[in-house]
Amino acid sequence: MEKVRATRHNGRKGKAGIFKAGHNDRSFDLDNADHIDRDKSTQNIYWDCYQGFNLADENGNRPERKFNFDEIELAYYATKFGDSIDAQNERHRQTRHNERIRGVEDILKDPKTCPEETVYQLGTKDGHADPIMFAQVVAELIQEVEKRYGSNFQILDWALHMDEATPHIHERHVFFADDGHGMSFPKQDKACEALGFERPNPEKKQNKNNNRKMSFDAKIRELYIEIAERHGITIEKVPLEGKAHLEKNDYIISKQHEEMAANDAHIAEQLLKLSDIDAMAEEVAEKAYEKACEVVTETVKEETIKADIDIVNDYQEWFTAPDHKASDDHKNLVKKVLDVVIKKLTRNKTILLEKVRGILAKPEVKKRNKEEIAHVAKESVLEILERNKKKAAEHNASRQVPTKDINRDWGER
Repeated sequence: MEKVRATRHNGRKGKAGIFKAGHNDRSFDLDNADHIDRDKSTQNIYWDCYQGFNLADENGNRPERKFNFDEIELAYYATKFGDSIDAQNERHRQTRHNERIRGVEDILKDPKTCPEETVYQLGTKDGHADPIMFAQVVAELIQEVEKRYGSNFQILDWALHMDEATPHIHERHVFFADDGHGMSFPKQDKACEALGFERPNPEKKQNKNNNRKMSFDAKIRELYIEIAERHGITIEKVPLEGKAHLEKNDYIISKQHEEMAANDAHIAEQLLKLSDIDAMAEEVAEKAYEKACEVVTETVKEETIKADIDIVNDYQEWFTAPDHKASDDHKNLVKKVLDVVIKKLTRNKTILLEKVRGILAKPEVKKRNKEEIAHVAKESVLEILERNKKKAAEHNASRQVPTKDINRDWGER
């Protein structure tokens, strides 16, 4: 067999935010994914830390799977880190820092504490290792990694994708260490330290180019190649173009050459449709309005207890002042709500809170205010998209080689 290049690259987030497990688990509508060959999706292999392996039958169904990857990761975080999160929240309550209180889902979505994702590949679409052998290599690697580092490292799930241009594996994991109170919490550097890893250059300070995680990744890559060669796979170890080996650059360069011909078509397919913007604006408006209602009613409750209507007046004057940084739409929305609050306070303080909630929840009020918020959100999204599109065009024009805007910033998606 000819030599193949072994690529391994990590990441937690891209331009669209944190990486989602749903892509790996195929928990989305495949009809909207032109890069996926649905006829080959039945060949995919899936594994998670609770259910083990599950495969699709000839009809594409996966009877062994009871929970998708998102649910598996949420369950693990709740079980492993729930006590630490609850204890942290209690300390925040005692010190009256309620704004710092977070739930399990918040920890799961935070770029600093969310799972890290690794993409493995052996070769390219023009030549790659046998997919079954490739899966066996990665499965053995995972077993070895858990055996060596399982005290502070947990692989949550992985999937072999056979339905894209090149077979590749997405694996997601979390590092954890003692939170300082005897409980586990996602802590990458502390976990690597506990596992015995040191910075590549211990004499220099830690930074993005000199940290324990780099030493951990180097060791995993070494194991990856060692296991692949044990299975008779010949690995190309000469860095591309004679440069020092950089996994990310190797991977991106290979992807550029593979898909350069489809660059223009891909960009056209990925442009955000106006209907998508409308849906996004509607979702933003819904969440923004609910949060506004929550904040306003809590403020009203506190002022009612103080029985001081002047404070509400002062707040209204301050928030709607010309020099206040809030948008005019936001000022108008808050002013409308507080006008109602002041009237209700004057009439009957004991039923004020429920009255305000009722007003904010009225369909016509909610609909009108949500439309205002959605309108502003939609304009903002369109403005940002246009600005980013212009920047991207300028950036691509300055490059010698046109490159595809690889989805999720790296790897074959």
